[in-house]
Amino acid sequence: MKCRRKSRFRLRSIFMGICFSIEQDHHQLSLEHHQLSSKGSHRQGHDSDQSPSKLNRPDSSRVQSLSPTLSVPRDVTDLRQNPGYTNVDIFTYEEMTLATKHFRPDFILGEGGFGVVYKGVINGSIRPGCETTYVAIKELNPDGLQGDREWLAEVNYLGQLSHTNLVKLIGYCCEDEHRLIVYEYMASGSLEKHLFRRVGCTLTWSKRMKIALDAAKGLAYLHGLERSIIYRDFKTSNILLDKDFNAKLSDFGLAKDGPMGDQTHVSTRVMGTYGYAAPEYVMTGHLTARSDVYGFGVVLLELLLGRRALDKSRPSREHNLVEWARPLLNNNKKVLRIFDPRMDGQYTVRTAMKVATLAYQCLSQNPKGRPLMNQVVELLETVQWTDDEALFQNSGGAVTLYEDPRLSPCTQFERKTLS
Repeated sequence: MKCRRKSRFRLRSIFMGICFSIEQDHHQLSLEHHQLSSKGSHRQGHDSDQSPSKLNRPDSSRVQSLSPTLSVPRDVTDLRQNPGYTNVDIFTYEEMTLATKHFRPDFILGEGGFGVVYKGVINGSIRPGCETTYVAIKELNPDGLQGDREWLAEVNYLGQLSHTNLVKLIGYCCEDEHRLIVYEYMASGSLEKHLFRRVGCTLTWSKRMKIALDAAKGLAYLHGLERSIIYRDFKTSNILLDKDFNAKLSDFGLAKDGPMGDQTHVSTRVMGTYGYAAPEYVMTGHLTARSDVYGFGVVLLELLLGRRALDKSRPSREHNLVEWARPLLNNNKKVLRIFDPRMDGQYTVRTAMKVATLAYQCLSQNPKGRPLMNQVVELLETVQWTDDEALFQNSGGAVTLYEDPRLSPCTQFERKTLS
């Protein structure tokens, strides 16, 4: 089946000696060392309450870390001969066709340079013994920007990992030239959709901080494995929300094993999304866990300001969100003026400045100046508690949640926690 492809207008530019192309819609790029090429990446939305076949097993049955004894398929041929993952279903292309009603256009959840994501239904008529289960099915476009390597990387990583804040892999199809991945269905869609595309954004301060915490936990889990995994493409479109707005990381096609032993970094061709990729990674190809921390800082900034990382519709000095906003994050008076006005009255100044300072540190030009993701999690957990307490105490009266920064200057949150 041919994937529907939107016409795209690409702009060619030169950035610090590196060529790149910008996809006008959302500036989502696939970066390569010395050349950055355009990459579309619209994400699907899905949620999972049930799972078919093997996936009715509890999560504890899944591999919790990348075991050196597990035989990981090296290529598609190897995967076909040695599937390896007892917790993952292998579907036929006919089953995928039936699950998507022959890939009906109205079943499309999202599409981009990788191909198309469809909503699907797997039930007993498709696979005997399966309960009716809604899934998301990503079909790789053979002529798209991702190939067998990225597809296999996603199957390998999600086939071995299990965490509350990682999207669950249900199965895959690798038949002839067809490459499909089946995920749990996340009913509320992507963070990008709710933050930027919906008219009348309903994401409150508390929801945004909970989403940030969930996503941080997902990254912290990856970084904390015996052999760390660097996610490499952290952005709002890759953060999916279930029906209760719990957040999970999706799309592991660009994930990479982290450094081992005495290694300080992994040298690799630069891949990711312009606007989210850490500056030292773009310039040198040196990848570390703190490269992900930078991407997290960009998303945290988007959550605070309600603006895209790159937005050509704004005045020229505000095109790049990080370049424009980061210098303001340590200024109590100025930073609150640029916060998303849709959150007015929903946070205390003290808490807001804690999160703004966290974003400032995550976006440090010096990788060593960025916190570790487990430290980010600790800070965001205190934010959840602080705001919940403030809301509870003030719920009985008409007391504003704001403090006057001129009368109650907010100190930076404890730097020693993030040192």
